[in-house]
Amino acid sequence: MKLGANTVLFGGHSMETAFKYLAMAGYDGVEVSAIDGMSEHLVLSRWREIAPEVKRLSSEYGLELLAMEQPRQDAEIMEQAMQAAVEIGIPIINCGPGGKTDDPATLQASIDSLGKLAERAEHYGVTLCVKAHVGQSVYNTPTTLKIMEAISSPAFGIDMDPSHIYRANENPVEAIAAVISRVKHVHIRDCLGRQQGPGTPENQANGRGDIDLVGYIRTLHEGGYTGPLNLEVIGAKDYDVTRCSVIAAEAKGHMQACLQACGAR
Repeated sequence: MKLGANTVLFGGHSMETAFKYLAMAGYDGVEVSAIDGMSEHLVLSRWREIAPEVKRLSSEYGLELLAMEQPRQDAEIMEQAMQAAVEIGIPIINCGPGGKTDDPATLQASIDSLGKLAERAEHYGVTLCVKAHVGQSVYNTPTTLKIMEAISSPAFGIDMDPSHIYRANENPVEAIAAVISRVKHVHIRDCLGRQQGPGTPENQANGRGDIDLVGYIRTLHEGGYTGPLNLEVIGAKDYDVTRCSVIAAEAKGHMQACLQACGAR
């Protein structure tokens, strides 16, 4: 497994700042944020002018480009994301499922939309991943299994985030075992409590919350998963660099210890 972090943790700072401090924390790579409103990193409306900078930062700081997060399913925006991914060399694009919880109509709409986007991903030679998300149409293991069954494209995969599964009142260790056959990306963070949101940025750092992340990573390893393990911490846009860096470093240390504990590193 490769340890990375989403640059959205440094959403209030430049993309170079994110790369610089994530490299200092010892990460293997990064997930580049293309999340409007949370960062000004990979702004897709200007991706052609930004692409050379992303490649420069990857080379200069020795960080592999593991993924991109672009949450919307808008066809035009996703087309830009896929073109940018090809140009920059980003293999995975992560998005959200959309829709509403326990609404079969919006679940089917999400399946139809993601199925079409997976076809475009095949065309571009990238992988499109979606994760269960609190409050949306895919939010737990049963709905994840439904979308896995419905979309067979080799360019489609599951992005698992234990904090969303935990907040869906499930055991993330059991959940990852149930879907691991199609998992191609992991967003990882901790969560203190089962409330709607993931909590403060500090409490999203691995080891601060209630989730058995040691067991989670062990299950990934035993299931043969070798893809990215990307920290995704949101809500730190107003934080100074020091606070962001402490969260990044603390989480990286916990992730490294988990890998060592299960013999994966």
